[in-house]
Amino acid sequence: MKNTQVNILFTSCGRRVSLIRKFKKVMADNSITGKVLTTDIKSNAPAAFFSDKHYLVPRVANEKYVGRILEICKQESINLVIPLIDTELMVFASNKSLFEKEGVQILVSSSKVIEIASDKIKTNLFFIKNNIDTPKVYSMQELSTHKYKFPLLIKPRDGSSSEGVFKVNNENELDFFGEYIPNAMVQEYINGTEYTVDVMTDFQGNIKSIVPRQRIETRAGEVSKGITKKDQSIIDAVERVINLLPGPKGCITIQCFKQENNAIKFIEINPRYGGGIPLSIEAGANFPLWTIQSGQGQVFNEKDFSWKENLTMLRFDEEVFSERIQDDNSISI
Repeated sequence: MKNTQVNILFTSCGRRVSLIRKFKKVMADNSITGKVLTTDIKSNAPAAFFSDKHYLVPRVANEKYVGRILEICKQESINLVIPLIDTELMVFASNKSLFEKEGVQILVSSSKVIEIASDKIKTNLFFIKNNIDTPKVYSMQELSTHKYKFPLLIKPRDGSSSEGVFKVNNENELDFFGEYIPNAMVQEYINGTEYTVDVMTDFQGNIKSIVPRQRIETRAGEVSKGITKKDQSIIDAVERVINLLPGPKGCITIQCFKQENNAIKFIEINPRYGGGIPLSIEAGANFPLWTIQSGQGQVFNEKDFSWKENLTMLRFDEEVFSERIQDDNSISI
């Protein structure tokens, strides 16, 4: 590695305790000195208690957000910034040059990739344009003329973490959720085995590894039980998707279904570290080390599929106890 000292800043850290822990462990195991810092709008974000230092920042939509993050980067000599929520990806992609001028790398894909991923309709159109199998999305005309068959799936076209996603079984439910869900889209309901696939790419988009995780159980939109699977058909299909994206960078999470006839239908692209990534890391796909290496300019010329198959993750709650805070001490501006 070019440098054995790296300072990393995770933004909007929230509950991503396991990810912070794994980065710190990989740094220690590889004799990489430096700090792992976090930001959030709250001082009582659980991950804040596992980083070396935590900063309160304004909300992502606030005009002072970028300036505050840049200020922290300068103050703490940050080398690499890793955004963790969807709403900040475009903010960082649009302001990447400001950070690069200060020698700070941002682990964020191109604005084009984020634009495709952040709008489910655009994601669907990307799949269709590139002949990638995906559930049918119904147009307003098709919905108004009842050219569909139940069950259906309805969700916000700009949603995240499976919030506002409902199976629709009849006209009454379709009418209700159509009014209830803002900016809703309606699509074909797909049966099959659901997979979340973690992909690591360098800053040039070269793939290092692809790890399919079968979703056994989810809670609040995030996988709570999962198992790694070396399904070559999924790995090949995901590699094709990544190679078609206009500027992927870092960790990309792809969601798909594998049906009984072995057809693979893609539903989502999330260009960031997904909530279930600890399973892939624990299986041996060293996303933290690869992230640090790519941030230092390393190019991935060889793929690594040495991770373990059939490693199962079963999540549970864990507590943090502290006398440092009396309330949430959040920044609401």
